[in-house]
Amino acid sequence: MNKTTPEQPAAFSKYQIFIIIILAILQFSVILDFMVLSPLGAILIPELDITTTQFGLVVSAYAISAGFSGLLAAGFADRFDRKKLLLFFYTGFIVGTVLCALAPTYDQLLIARIVTGIFGGVISAIGFAIITDLFKIELRGQVMGYVFTAFSASQVLGIPISLFLANKFSWHAPFWMIVSFSVITAVVIALYMKPVTAHLANPSTHNPFMHLWKTLTNADYLKGFATTTLLTTGGYMLMPFGSAFSTNNLGLSIDSLPWLYGITGVFTIVFSPLLGKLSDKIGKFNVFVMGTAVSLVMVAIYSNLGLTSFWIVTLLNVLLFVGITARITASSALMTGMPEPQDRGAFMSINSSVQQFSGGIAAGIAGMIVVQQPSGLLENYNILGYVVMVSMICAMGLMYVLNKHVQKKMAGKKV
Repeated sequence: MNKTTPEQPAAFSKYQIFIIIILAILQFSVILDFMVLSPLGAILIPELDITTTQFGLVVSAYAISAGFSGLLAAGFADRFDRKKLLLFFYTGFIVGTVLCALAPTYDQLLIARIVTGIFGGVISAIGFAIITDLFKIELRGQVMGYVFTAFSASQVLGIPISLFLANKFSWHAPFWMIVSFSVITAVVIALYMKPVTAHLANPSTHNPFMHLWKTLTNADYLKGFATTTLLTTGGYMLMPFGSAFSTNNLGLSIDSLPWLYGITGVFTIVFSPLLGKLSDKIGKFNVFVMGTAVSLVMVAIYSNLGLTSFWIVTLLNVLLFVGITARITASSALMTGMPEPQDRGAFMSINSSVQQFSGGIAAGIAGMIVVQQPSGLLENYNILGYVVMVSMICAMGLMYVLNKHVQKKMAGKKV
């Protein structure tokens, strides 16, 4: 399905390019705010004198609060200009990040993460709804590929700089960096982004709570939510303890982590748009299967490693993240084909909530499975790897069902 239409030319317009860039920047700030906790784990656990279970709770608190927020916002998501919604939640996200930067203790950091999650968890959902509104599904793989370069950029630029600032000053410094960057982004959105109101032409006939219930109980949409649950398990289980596993089990120095994340990010920045284009060309499900196959092999190897040289760890990490990027890009593009136009905001908000809830629970469980010995060694990390591999295989089966549904829908009408 690669034919273009008069409504959707082959080349993106200048404004569409602006939208892609601004959504990528939004993703960068939100993803970095979450991902920065993983490399900071090696600093936070000893400095705040907390256990791995407590650290897992800090990670999951953001996700769970984001889940509740997205669920509550879902009923209203299709009733307002998406630009106004975006600015409202992004402002709240900035305030929450300021609280993280100011937090002196574990308890206050935990509260700050909850506040940040309440607002930050909805931003991606609004962004995906905007993509669905402004781009045909035949090009959404490319758009997602460009937007998800933010994931890679957070590794190449954000995480290494954050680690440098944390090592140079304190663990609070990365959050101040995110605040500064986000304020500039919010101003640009306010000044240059046009209102996104096309979805208001066919408003829902239900009140917000009935709209939420109608979307939440739609049998077809439930397939998407179930798939998202399994897709989320991997990242939320392995990533929070990635830095601690690298330094304590693999034998890497904390000073080498910026290089590890940076090199990995460079490769995924290159591959992300290429994988997006490939998903539009050969099929989103096909690219998802390819990414899953690579990820399965890499997780099996990585989670069972002992002392390993830096370059071998880097190679494995690059391959793992390329596989993960293929899965995220393809599945996200395919997922946009599920909802009806008048349900897009609600669907994306609920889907984001499902992602955050399942991710928060996964992170919490991971914190209970992984045990850190007095020497710093992490035990049972390989068990997490096996759980992630099972979830990947199950997600592939559900994604097959989802793909069939979207193909049938596309054969009947535009999405």
